[in-house]
Amino acid sequence: MIIVKEYNDFQIDLIEIKSAKYIGDYAIRILFNDGLNRLVDFKSFLELSRHPSIHKYLDEDKFMQFEIIDGNLNWNNYDLIFPIADLYEGKI
Repeated sequence: MIIVKEYNDFQIDLIEIKSAKYIGDYAIRILFNDGLNRLVDFKSFLELSRHPSIHKYLDEDKFMQFEIIDGNLNWNNYDLIFPIADLYEGKI
């Protein structure tokens, strides 16, 4: 006898950013759709990067111009973006 299991009711909940607020000194408070509220500090990442396309975001005015697109933080049309799992863990 062959048993076939149906997984039609199986649902994967995707983690998305619901809101984000710039706090200052390259830190952003992020609220995820599951209720987790995380403060993510981007300063070390930006300072340690030698790549000009990343290093330019040490200009605080540029850094503050992020948007939430498709549930993720996005700078300048995907010029700078981070894996959602890393933001969720607060480790970039």
